[in-house]
Amino acid sequence: MSINPIPQQLVLETATELMSRAAIDIPPDYKRALQQAASKETENLSCFVIKTMLDNYDVAEKDRRPMCADTGLPRFYVKAGNEAVVEGGFVALENAVRQSVAIGTQEIPLRPNRVHPLTRQDNNNNLGIHAPEIEYTFEPGGDWIDIITVHKGGLFGTDYRMLFPGDGIDGIKRFFLDTMASFGRRGLACQPAIIGVGLGGNKDTCMRIGKEAACLRVVGDVNPDPDVAKLERELKELGNGIGMGPMGFEGQTLVVDCHVEVAYTHTGGMPMSIHSFCHSSRRAAARIYSDGRVEFRDDPQWFTDFYRREGI
Repeated sequence: MSINPIPQQLVLETATELMSRAAIDIPPDYKRALQQAASKETENLSCFVIKTMLDNYDVAEKDRRPMCADTGLPRFYVKAGNEAVVEGGFVALENAVRQSVAIGTQEIPLRPNRVHPLTRQDNNNNLGIHAPEIEYTFEPGGDWIDIITVHKGGLFGTDYRMLFPGDGIDGIKRFFLDTMASFGRRGLACQPAIIGVGLGGNKDTCMRIGKEAACLRVVGDVNPDPDVAKLERELKELGNGIGMGPMGFEGQTLVVDCHVEVAYTHTGGMPMSIHSFCHSSRRAAARIYSDGRVEFRDDPQWFTDFYRREGI
């Protein structure tokens, strides 16, 4: 059976729309979680900050303007069904995604944050060497392509440590608490936030899955591994028990949710990364089908049984 190729123009139009949605529309799962946090927060100043954030979200959506002056660093995650065909191939898809960033930077507009690290050259379109980052994964069957954009801050809110097997769960919790306290002071990581934790792999894998855990899972999602799910609950409770709230003020709402992802690792080590998504959780996702349909959705659905598989 022949499969219609997904038109490059449709990829461009979808990616451009996702750029706008990520910058302006706060994901409903995160907004609901903040509303619940506002009702639970007992410290007046922290409660005021959360309610002001919610008001700001409403104004941004009404005026169709970015909800934060720092519009982050746009990045993309692409998941393709094994039978998917793109007009011009995946090089054309990547060109369309890059073009959507340039269009979005001018039309939304977004702050042109991307610069050369040495010369500080700014192309004024958030494009450059390895910018935006585009990650790919594939699923068996299916003639569709998922495109997800995330606008994550690129300054603070990430840490890494090589732990060892002997450190155990206590060592994981110690590093988590140290990092939450460091993030919480002065509000550098823009709390409250979804926290992603990567455990295992080598360093690059550990950093990758930790960021994906923060950016690509919705509030309330639970890891299917019961041991990992238990750790998620315990880390969230720890993070909200250190006495810090929004933007570093006194409170109990530092962590909106905690998501942990794991990867098999070297027997002698236990790498751990921690990533704080910013207080707006800017993400948007869509599935493009070969028949031209486009399905926008709130849940990126990045983590599947196939993605987490242990065997062949």
